[in-house]
Amino acid sequence: MDSLIYSLNATVPVFLVIVIGYLLNRTGMFTEGFISSSNKFIFNVCLPVMVFSDLAQTDILTAFDGSLVIYSAVITVIAFALIWIGARLFIRDRTIIGAFVQAAYRSSVAVMGFAFMMNISGGAGLIPMIIIGCVPLYNIFAVTVLTFEAPDAQNDTDKKSKIKNAAVGILKNPIIIGIVTGCAGSLLHVYDFLPQIGVKTLESLADISAPLSLIVIGASFDGREALKKIKPTVICSLIKLIAMPAVFLTTAVLMGFRGDALLALVIMLGSPTTPSCYIMAKNMHNDGVLTSGVIAATTLLSSVTLTFWIFIMRYMGYIGV
Repeated sequence: MDSLIYSLNATVPVFLVIVIGYLLNRTGMFTEGFISSSNKFIFNVCLPVMVFSDLAQTDILTAFDGSLVIYSAVITVIAFALIWIGARLFIRDRTIIGAFVQAAYRSSVAVMGFAFMMNISGGAGLIPMIIIGCVPLYNIFAVTVLTFEAPDAQNDTDKKSKIKNAAVGILKNPIIIGIVTGCAGSLLHVYDFLPQIGVKTLESLADISAPLSLIVIGASFDGREALKKIKPTVICSLIKLIAMPAVFLTTAVLMGFRGDALLALVIMLGSPTTPSCYIMAKNMHNDGVLTSGVIAATTLLSSVTLTFWIFIMRYMGYIGV
């Protein structure tokens, strides 16, 4: 029951903010121009500042757990490859492949992971190690699949051009830049000598990221269009919340992960699809309707599924929350 309450407190408010964004848009409060500008603002400013701030304030060297970093990176690579191959083989509508793949493998560990861990254990735990291991790959793979599978790239047979565009997109990706500068900031201990004015400014921008992202997701949500894509939404959500945790948590246990390390992996694999998926999908001209539907569905359902995975790991004696 405690785990259920923790998960509900962490996930239901997020879902409700999405609903509020949807309702406010239905009243005519938002314009298309506001939603479009907000997408760009979040993608180019708020998200990279949030990632930089989280990493720069973490003592990476002291908290470093090599096995956890490597494992989270490896399972990210495997999940991404299998989902993309599967999507290519079984999805007939080629225009949704990029959005489907990104939403299926990409967790909200950088946005909601800290909130989950704070609720469950009272501290950040080993979430920063997970961020180092998987978040750079999340973004590299997202840029890659969204570039190659974008509807306007479907008829482009120039593979060299696609590879070049993906590489440029990775190098220019604001979140990747936030990760690199955040790790550098941690190693250089920039927050030890950064003036309070600068700290407060960065914190303000970082704090805007999650709520504004959720409001924009809700405002952009089109119920009629989402119903047309209910089947891929359900399949994508099941992959994200059930299939991936079942496979990779079992493997983690067999490999000997226990305690805080396993709890961090539970949160990584059991968290809903990150709101930044929608921002990237929209900014890279992929399917925003499917992406927003998956985010809403996984956010709501994760209150049950994440609790289930925590309960199973706790019941088996592998974690001690």
